[in-house]
Amino acid sequence: MIRLVVATANAHKLVEIARLLDADALGLELVAMGELGVASPVEDGETFAQNALIKARACVAATGLPAIADDSGITVDALGGAPGVRSARFAGEDADDAANNLLLLTQLAAAGADRPERRRAAFVCAAALVLPDGSEHVTEGIMAGRVTDAPRGDNGFGYDPLFIADATDDGRTTGELKPAEKDAISHRAVAFAALRPTIAGRLSSG
Repeated sequence: MIRLVVATANAHKLVEIARLLDADALGLELVAMGELGVASPVEDGETFAQNALIKARACVAATGLPAIADDSGITVDALGGAPGVRSARFAGEDADDAANNLLLLTQLAAAGADRPERRRAAFVCAAALVLPDGSEHVTEGIMAGRVTDAPRGDNGFGYDPLFIADATDDGRTTGELKPAEKDAISHRAVAFAALRPTIAGRLSSG
């Protein structure tokens, strides 16, 4: 098995990425950065791609192992693209999902976004692979949809309970979708599907 550091402290995301990459089939052991004592770097990039690279580079520098990272979030049209790269910290540096979701709904209400057509949004994900030899690879995925008026569903994490994807035809939020259903359409799935051939070509022992 080849060790691949994942630049996340989010246990849900680690499981999801392992599933999306089918890590076992590639002969990869995914290890969260915290397990190796890697501190989270300051994510001061202006784009999702920049932040993903910041995190992956930090893991490689600290461990000497190949690393992957993603930076993802929700962009809401009525809020001028916010929260964007600050999605995880929208309500503050130590905010949890509930606080972020509440602030998003509060700001949408303040913006007068009371109709579905005024609540257009997209989940965006940039996925990065950085190798010890200095080579870097970045891919991106987008899932378009809209923000609903109240959270629904206990699956997923982040803003999933508030988001209805265009690809979902029954009105369920991504927080109500089964993992396999979400994997078929999600921004993270698209980004990692595009990155997987490079990971397989450079790292796979499978």
